[in-house]
Amino acid sequence: MRCPFCAHDDSQVKDSRPTEDNTAIRRRRQCESCGGRFTTFERVQLREVTVVKSGGKREPFDRAKIEQSVALACRKRGLAQERLDQLVSGIQRQIETMGESEIPSAQIGEMVMDGLRQLDSVAYIRFASVYRDFSEARDFEEFASTVRDAGNP
Repeated sequence: MRCPFCAHDDSQVKDSRPTEDNTAIRRRRQCESCGGRFTTFERVQLREVTVVKSGGKREPFDRAKIEQSVALACRKRGLAQERLDQLVSGIQRQIETMGESEIPSAQIGEMVMDGLRQLDSVAYIRFASVYRDFSEARDFEEFASTVRDAGNP
């Protein structure tokens, strides 16, 4: 594994353990050149999935993009990182077990919305405001009223 500090190609694993939700292996590594320590995660990847964007552009599925979106929507909500990781892992597992080699980005967005709806209503509204491109306050009001009427937490 390449060191993120000095780019040396060799590092030594100092500690290895499963993550809280048992979906990955967390490894603490130490660079053999500079001595820097860093953490890596090893996850099972069932198949290569290509995401088809709304404009037709195709790109490889990137878990980090979902992690960033979920983290931004849940910022300052007091949710445990473990719950966010479980949400992202669940979405990734769902995508990989669908059996499709290509998936529309809109379908991934809906999966994230479904997960956030169950996790936190404010995070759900935050994500929806970007995903559905709210342009004025009325859009927020209408969407929030549907969340409230549905009896979400």
